[in-house]
Amino acid sequence: MFRSGTFVAEALGDTDATQVQPNGVDLTLAAVYEQRDSGRIGRNDKEIGNRQEVEPEQVGESVPETYYLRRGTYVVQYGETVRIPDGHVGFLYPRSSLMRNSCMLHTAVWDAGYEGKGEGLLEVHHDVEIERGARIGQLVLAEADHDDTYDGDYQGENL
Repeated sequence: MFRSGTFVAEALGDTDATQVQPNGVDLTLAAVYEQRDSGRIGRNDKEIGNRQEVEPEQVGESVPETYYLRRGTYVVQYGETVRIPDGHVGFLYPRSSLMRNSCMLHTAVWDAGYEGKGEGLLEVHHDVEIERGARIGQLVLAEADHDDTYDGDYQGENL
């Protein structure tokens, strides 16, 4: 069973009322990166390729910093600290406004016990402008049995 948006917001803690949806909480864009070097995924180890942060532009004092993204793939970091409570599993889905602008957000499962400022893969199929702090994905939590809680390499990432 999926939990209510209010439950998800309480688990995260650092959200505002505009982010709470009936069945989840919207996560916002904090940073954008371009991968510059090859990574490696082995059977017993992994290496993340070197990344370079994309600099947003500040057009005016009243306009938020904006990323002008050309067609391609980017790694995005979310603004909120994700905390997956015991007895749950987290899934992040793209907001429909991304898809309506020819963009797609790819994510992985967040296991019970994970805490960090996670990342996703943003595919841009047509140039787009995205403001820093814009809502780009919706986190939902589902009740789930599990044998243990997450204690992997990405625990505490970007905190």
